[in-house]
Amino acid sequence: MAKKWKNLLRTCLLVFASTVLGVNLYLWNAKSLMGNHLPMPFGFGAAVVLSGSMEPTIQIDDLIIVAAQDAYQENDIVVYQSDNMLVVHRIIELQPDTVITQGDANNTPDAPVRKEMIKGRMIGRIPGAGRIARLLKSPAAIFIMVASALALSEWTLRREKKKDEDELEKIKAEIRRLKAEQE
Repeated sequence: MAKKWKNLLRTCLLVFASTVLGVNLYLWNAKSLMGNHLPMPFGFGAAVVLSGSMEPTIQIDDLIIVAAQDAYQENDIVVYQSDNMLVVHRIIELQPDTVITQGDANNTPDAPVRKEMIKGRMIGRIPGAGRIARLLKSPAAIFIMVASALALSEWTLRREKKKDEDELEKIKAEIRRLKAEQE
């Protein structure tokens, strides 16, 4: 029974490490090769808030969940890409082809943004979870997770192999003992 749990733990750890590595490779690819700082697979994305322009509604290091929309309304909190950065601000005015946004903590509105630049509307937030997301995206954390998963996997495999070898040796010893008794 313990062997099943060890195998399950090893599998879960490897799946987790592989998922984190795969997601980070996907995000890196989207960002560096495509210039897309917020990929939206299946119409959803997540972003970490890095500035206080939306305080007190959204805090620094909050993780926001974004959903692509066909239309937006005034007061929606949206994410758009401006050059090489993402901006999370509230729509204060809708125009035919553009929107005017402004951070809740800012005194002045932003320059008009073309509607097609908007990635999506914020549909949820997880306070403080951005710290964990940023940590998991760091090269050091990725290396530590992958190395730990591989080391733990190798360690448990070696322990199981040693245990199996010990059991096999006991069986061989019993066979030798039984042969000696028959002679």
